[in-house]
Amino acid sequence: MGSGRARVPEALAGERPLPTFDVPYFKYIDEEDEEDEWSSRSQSSTEDDSGDSLLSDRYVVVAGTPEKILEHLLSDLHLEAAQDKDTETLLDDFLLTYTVFMTTDDLCQALLRQYPFKWKEDDSDVSCRKRKVLHLVSQWTSLYKDWLHEDEHLKQFLKTIYRNVLDDVYEYPILEKELKEFQKILGMHRRHTVDEYSPHRKNKTFFHQFSLKESWLQHRGTMNEAEEMFCRVYITEHSYVSVKAQVTTSAQEILKIIAEKIQYPEEELALVTVTFSGEKHELQPNDLAISKSFESSSRMFVYRKDLTDSLNPFAENEELQQRSVRILGINTWDLALELTNFDWSLFNAIHEQELIYFTFSRQGSAENTENLSLLLQRCNEVQLWVATEILLCSQLCKRVQLVKKFIKIAAHCKAQRNLNSFFAIVMGLNTASVSRLSQTWEKIPGKFKKLFTELESLTDPSLNHKAYRDAFKKMKSPKIPFMPLLLKDVTFIHEGNKTFLDNLVNFEKLHMIADTVRSLRHCRNNQFGNEVPSKEHHELKPYVHHLHVIDNQQALFELSHRIEPRV
Repeated sequence: MGSGRARVPEALAGERPLPTFDVPYFKYIDEEDEEDEWSSRSQSSTEDDSGDSLLSDRYVVVAGTPEKILEHLLSDLHLEAAQDKDTETLLDDFLLTYTVFMTTDDLCQALLRQYPFKWKEDDSDVSCRKRKVLHLVSQWTSLYKDWLHEDEHLKQFLKTIYRNVLDDVYEYPILEKELKEFQKILGMHRRHTVDEYSPHRKNKTFFHQFSLKESWLQHRGTMNEAEEMFCRVYITEHSYVSVKAQVTTSAQEILKIIAEKIQYPEEELALVTVTFSGEKHELQPNDLAISKSFESSSRMFVYRKDLTDSLNPFAENEELQQRSVRILGINTWDLALELTNFDWSLFNAIHEQELIYFTFSRQGSAENTENLSLLLQRCNEVQLWVATEILLCSQLCKRVQLVKKFIKIAAHCKAQRNLNSFFAIVMGLNTASVSRLSQTWEKIPGKFKKLFTELESLTDPSLNHKAYRDAFKKMKSPKIPFMPLLLKDVTFIHEGNKTFLDNLVNFEKLHMIADTVRSLRHCRNNQFGNEVPSKEHHELKPYVHHLHVIDNQQALFELSHRIEPRV
């Protein structure tokens, strides 16, 4: 298990002579700062005969109270020189995971207490201490970007500490650089405050704390008007089109997408919300489709209009009987590239904090994990899409072509380092309702079967997904990981280790979680090269963006047995 190493200041270490080991010591930091709370990390260690090992003063912060961990972190910061790797890691660990053990308001108050006043301290240390606090705040806001821009406690804290710097800059001119930095930060937060794009939101108070310490998950506030989500528009009881749209999207815009998707005249269709009790309500063209659907806790359906304008639902698979298999006419590389571009837009929007909230929240994803939830939903829908396309194809020869097509798309996704869609496609081909199609698989050429076997080997879960982990590690960034496995890793660390040890924060556990979450940065070190599919397939983007899937396993099995009855 890794841990964030940082050198313990002499004031904390005391005068006790320490034996020389080539492994670090643990340090438990609590309010009493007891000197006897030391324990070696390893039972085996090798003494350095020279007696002055470079590692003799390296220690690992294992547990402590939030206030003492913060105090230790500030004392270890270096301002002029670059941070050593251990201190940099400790700082990042703390900022990434503080919401687990303290609220944003707690951190703001603790930082204000650490910001020194001249009359309290020796003048020579005052400016240095001030700059360390300001450096930490700068790193904090840089890491979280707009994640905290609606937090009232942070807004007030930034104003307070900015006023403190304004008061101090005349006596400590060295703070001028920090003052300019805070002017930029305050400008950013002010912009978020006033530019909410909607007049009716100007007088609303946004109040929420990004903390998991109390009730594990605080509500993140009302939906942002620019926020995007996947809207499910059901064609039949078990099949829907997934539409990625903003919450301000009108019913008419949604209907246009659906009409193109199912190849049906738009003027002959209507959007209808159906509540769980069976109550129906037709949406008008200018209605906000997503808001209406959520308000009534209902499903959104597309119905047909007859000559008398009465609404009739599609019968199961009726709208698909004459459906052409459009995917066969689309270039395979282009299709994989569009899948990758779409997945990248979702993956790149995920904030590292979303993984923390997803792991520690007892209620699941909710509002603080919106972008992460979109990518997870997309992975599930791509898997269903593969099965749906194959099982809705009644002609054997075309079905064989489809399976070959998906095998090639999976290979291209791997080549494009999109492991999220790669896994989803392979799992879709391995769905029980597809894998049982013996007539189809018998006609797949040997080279495609061999390729598929090679691709399948990467999804082998044995030895904790060693095949996937080894292959993914060798891939250069940018790359898109298989997110469910990354979440499984974080959850495993969380459930296998206590968050608090004797009322002290188990910081080694938080380091392991932060280290796993940081893998997102490595994946996003570079941006994809903005390669675009060829223009000959103008329908490619809407086809990939709005997948038509059947989300009922029983319905998929019925289709499977219909096209290839059991012998």
